[in-house]
Amino acid sequence: MSNLPAPEMPEYKGAPLSPDRGPGLGCFWIQVVALVVFMILAPLSAVLNWGPTIATLLLIGVVVLLLLVGQTSIFLLRLVAADRRGRRAPLASKSKTVGELEDEAQRAARDNEDGGMGESR
Repeated sequence: MSNLPAPEMPEYKGAPLSPDRGPGLGCFWIQVVALVVFMILAPLSAVLNWGPTIATLLLIGVVVLLLLVGQTSIFLLRLVAADRRGRRAPLASKSKTVGELEDEAQRAARDNEDGGMGESR
């Protein structure tokens, strides 16, 4: 096993990003289905002569649903990124990554605060 501590959760508005807050997968799939339906109905409204008002409303609905689906997918991707536990390092790297250098600096700072003694039992 690795001796590295688990990375901290990313912060959002000053608090850790919580998977319990915000839209979930169910909300996302409902939005995607609604977007597909609107994308099919919008051109059909022009072909079937449903009137300019209905065609306009369908096109506005497509734009709004594109915004919602995009924002929800970004939020869900942030949750996936927050859930990742380990750091990946390049396979053939001869130098340390920025994350490894930051971890060493944090470890050294903690050791200096403890007096370099580590854990006491």
